[in-house]
Parts: sequence; C-alpha cells; structure tokens
Amino acid sequence: MTPRTYRIKSFGCQMNVYDGERMGELLNAQGMAEAADGADADLVVLNTCHIREKAAEKAYSDVGRLRREDGSRPLIALAGCVAQAEGAEAQRRSPMIDLVVGPQAYHRLPEMVAQVARGGRPVDTDMPAISKFDAMPARRRSGPSAFLTVQEGCDKFCTYCVVPYTRGAEISRPWDDIVTEARALVDAGAREIVLLGQNVNAWADGARGLADLIRALDAISGLERIRYTTSHPTDMDDGLIAAHGEVAKLMPYLHLPVQSGSDRVLKAMNRSHSAESYLATIARVRAARPDIAISGDFIVGFPGETEADFEDTLRIVDDVRYASAYSFKYSPRPGTPAASMEDQIAPEIMDDRLQRLQRRLAEHSTAFNRRCIGKDTRILIDRVGRKPGQMIGKSPWLQSVFVETAAPIGAMVDVHLTEALPNSLGGVALAQAAAA
Repeated sequence: MTPRTYRIKSFGCQMNVYDGERMGELLNAQGMAEAADGADADLVVLNTCHIREKAAEKAYSDVGRLRREDGSRPLIALAGCVAQAEGAEAQRRSPMIDLVVGPQAYHRLPEMVAQVARGGRPVDTDMPAISKFDAMPARRRSGPSAFLTVQEGCDKFCTYCVVPYTRGAEISRPWDDIVTEARALVDAGAREIVLLGQNVNAWADGARGLADLIRALDAISGLERIRYTTSHPTDMDDGLIAAHGEVAKLMPYLHLPVQSGSDRVLKAMNRSHSAESYLATIARVRAARPDIAISGDFIVGFPGETEADFEDTLRIVDDVRYASAYSFKYSPRPGTPAASMEDQIAPEIMDDRLQRLQRRLAEHSTAFNRRCIGKDTRILIDRVGRKPGQMIGKSPWLQSVFVETAAPIGAMVDVHLTEALPNSLGGVALAQAAAA
C-alpha cells in the first residue's frame, strides 16, 4: 500500500534537522501529508545520528517501539548516519526496517518508498557528488529561522570522529544554488538563515569563500540575520574574521570547537591546531567584533588524557570565557583510530572530569548572561512562552529571551535586557518592528 501520511523523527545535529525538513518536502511533493500530532503515520522515517556510542542500538530500540498494540506497524525507513554506517546489516538485525537510506541519498526516498510498496526492501548508502540537492523541490515554507546546508562532509579525519565515513568527503554546494535557496526561504518567511556544514567555513566555490557568500546573502532584502555552524579553527580565514566586524546581519556568535586544551591530546585527536593557535584565532575574532559570543565543543577522557591534560582544558575555558559550550565524555566509535588506542580512560574518571568541566563552563556562561543585563538589543520572536502574553525570541548572541509582547512569531522586537537566568535572559519590550 502506498503511504498517505508520514512522520519524520530527526536526531542529532542541525544538519539532520535540515535533512529531515527536506525529506518532508520531498514526500509532500509526492502527495503525502505530515501526520497530525499523536496520529499514526503510514510512513515513519527515523533520521539517525551516529556521533555517540550506542547510537545504532538506540535506533533499533526506536524501531521496535513503532509496533502498535494491534500488531500493525507503519512502513519504516532508517535514514541518516546510522543507516550509512549499518547499510544492509540494519535489515538483517531488524526485519521491521523496510528501507535504508544514507544522508547523501535521501533524494531517492520517494522512489524507495514506491519500491517497498511493490514488495522491495531497498538500501542506498551511495555518496554521489551532491546530486541530491538537484532533486529537491523548491523551498516554499519556513519558520522565522531557517537552516540552509551549504557544505557537507569532512576531510579533517579527527581520530575520534565518524563523520568522514558517514557523510563523505568535503563537498560545497554551488554559489547560485545557495543564493537561490536563501531567497526562496526569505520569500517563505525566514528572517534568519543559519548556514550549515560539517565544516562550514571550508565552503568554497572557485576563489570565493564563506565570507563572500555571507556578503551576498547580506544583500537579500527581508533577511535580518545570518549565522553559520559548525566551523573548524584552521579554516577561520582573514576574510571570514573581517566579515564579523563588517557585516551587520552576521550575528555576534561563533561556534568554534576546540575539543581539548592540551596540545598533546589535540595531536592525538589529529585536530591540526594547537591551543595557542586556537586562542590566537579567538583574539582576532574578538578584535573584529568585541561583543561576540564564543561557543565551543569539548571531549573529556580521550585515550591517554592525563589530569595535567585536563587541567589544560580548564585553563583554555578560563582564557576564552565561553558564552556557551557543549561537552561530552569520549565515546569510542567503531572503525575510528581512537577506538583502538591504548590508555582508554576509566568511566568514573571521565564522569568526574565532565562534571568539573561543566561546572566551569556554567560559571562562564552565567557570567556572560549577567554582562548582558542593561543592554538594549533586538530579538527575533520564534515561539510562544508558557505565561499569558509571554513570547520568546533569540538574542543576537543566541540566548532565549522571555518578554511580554503582542508581537507575533517572526517579528523583530527591541528589548531592554533585565534578567539573567542560567540558560536564558528576561527583557522588557521597547519597540516592535513590522511583523514578518
């Protein structure tokens, strides 16, 4: 039976969210409708993430939960990075999985669903050179903030990371395609565009780099804000750093993962930067845009990490004073060089170090939020708050700001920041720009 309704569950990174949105658009173009909340869908797409340990096991557990009380089940598609890593083995492990499609082949999803309806069990984990974007329908709807993938894959081969194996080599989408999609998103209601890539600042089209692309998007009428993520420190070139000080629509926020403050650990990770070079890059960015919020990623307990190495990480946290950060215990991924390294760290040591790191990061995040009190700024309303009359918007520094206002979702609202919470801010509306 050909499915009439679908449901897409995306896990993990922002690129998976973008991929999930695009798969939904593909299915809509085939006449399918997204299932209402709580309704049983004819097709469920599990768009999986493989960055953490036991990701595959979680995916199979999610598959099992899709069986209904009456014994029936929807058509099940395993997509994303677990699908890429597992391939046909996924169907051998779980006969409930009807099709398996990797992140570079999801443009074939409607065709594969049709194959299932004819009795097939298709698997596609090929990595064609970005042809999937040519098969995508035009963007016709958007929220106030929209993701836009500009680059995929990674050539850095950090020793702990599966991305080069699940997403492939670095590929940049063409300039014209990106600008056309950006304009379509703005026409569909987006006020902010977030440029995405596994290594987004490696994007290039001939002699043009990410800074040139940002300046082109800056000229789009109706677009209020530009962001990008995730970046690699070694690809923060002069032009991109200068854009932070020169392009008003480029928000004062930079997510720049460092992973460790120890040069010895960074070398073992194959990170291609040192603690000193990372700090020098941060200093150059802050010289261009003094109010910028810096975010980062950290891994504790990498094989061979000593207490002295960990103290180096705490030191770099204090030097940078991160506005926000993501921190994780090292998770061995099968097939990566780090998984077979000696001196794997005991779980209890990783737990202790993660707690200490997160306490230090929270101190700096709270301090950054407190320094925002008293500022006047503009927020982009993106959702309704819990209290009557309350709306929530994103600040230029990516904090959630709670404010009482009649402004609708998509409006730009001027606020005076009055309160700092651990993960958000409170404000009072000063003026309201025209709604989207």
